[in-house]
Amino acid sequence: MKNQDALARVKTFVLDMDGTIYLGGRLFSWTRPFLERVRATGRDFCFFTNNSSQNREAYLEKLARMGIEVCPEKMLISNGVILEWLRERHPGESAYVVGTPALEEDFRQAGIRLDREAPGYVVLGFDTSLTYEKLRLACHFIRNGAPVYGVNPDWNCPVEGGFIPDCGSIAALVKASTGVQCEFFGKPSRHTLNYLLARTGRAPEELAVVGDRLYTDIALAEGTAVTSILVMSGETTPAMLAESPVKPDLVFQDLGDLAEAL
Repeated sequence: MKNQDALARVKTFVLDMDGTIYLGGRLFSWTRPFLERVRATGRDFCFFTNNSSQNREAYLEKLARMGIEVCPEKMLISNGVILEWLRERHPGESAYVVGTPALEEDFRQAGIRLDREAPGYVVLGFDTSLTYEKLRLACHFIRNGAPVYGVNPDWNCPVEGGFIPDCGSIAALVKASTGVQCEFFGKPSRHTLNYLLARTGRAPEELAVVGDRLYTDIALAEGTAVTSILVMSGETTPAMLAESPVKPDLVFQDLGDLAEAL
């Protein structure tokens, strides 16, 4: 485990969103002071969310409503990770997407044709508009040989008052039906780590990943020189941390406590 001296090497903080900077529609009181502290110490930050139910524009609008104005380049999302990979590995192929209209629009803007008849591959997202027909078609295509990819592996999404099923849970249902496990592209995949290093231009030791979830945020940095920082303002409880095989480099109650350490 790294000590707090590792913070001195960090030049960019990659911040999770739900459970880290806000919960649902409520911005945590310590978020803006933390961002100001990062800037004041000559460091930088960006946001990265696994939540594939929205697109970058929606998150930029949400942040703006909360009083946080950032340039588009600072708002990164799991959608962008998988789209970049699909354009490279499946050029010209069509997709069947189990996702929200926002995720489908991201595919269209990336030049990927959506196909409900004979797609080249299937993509599972965090679909808050999920229907049985979508699941039926996805499983049909997968059984007939279409490869399947998951945007993000999260089992649940934190919301005010609890949690709702996320992409990982939808993928588990599809696996139970088809026997096929999809490959995931959001945190903690190496796809995402490589994407973040390329977008920030930082060396691994200059990057810190900050989040509230052990198996995505913290696992992203495991086995690398990237510093992982767990905040206890979201999903993780002390009991979960004690039992987890994935351990963060540093633990803070929230971003306010992290700001004091900078």
